[in-house]
Amino acid sequence: MNNTTKYFSELIKPTWAPPAWLFGPVWSFLYILIAISFGKVFILLFQKQISFWVALPFILNLIFNFSFTYFQFGLKNNYLAAADILLVLITLIWAMVSIYKTVPWVTYINIPYLLWVSFATVLQLTITYLNR
Repeated sequence: MNNTTKYFSELIKPTWAPPAWLFGPVWSFLYILIAISFGKVFILLFQKQISFWVALPFILNLIFNFSFTYFQFGLKNNYLAAADILLVLITLIWAMVSIYKTVPWVTYINIPYLLWVSFATVLQLTITYLNR
């Protein structure tokens, strides 16, 4: 068992927390959706078909998304991970709203991501509370 797996297994988690093995497949699927939809946004940005302000929440979402693993498993800091997952959720909602009028399918394709991040936010806040 590596340090990351050991750390996560030792955290107090709610009874409704999914098994650890589920996170890999779920995120693999979501990253495919993210690559397709965010890629479309960045193509539109580079083609100057949307403004930087429409793309900004997508950029921030990626930064916060990738930071979560570092905060949770690198620093082993539940408080930073909790703050970060809230920022992932906020920037995702902002991104979905900002692109909707221009490319509605980008909003729709991110609904599974929104549902998972909403669940993950509640889970992380609960884990943070239980391990305070």
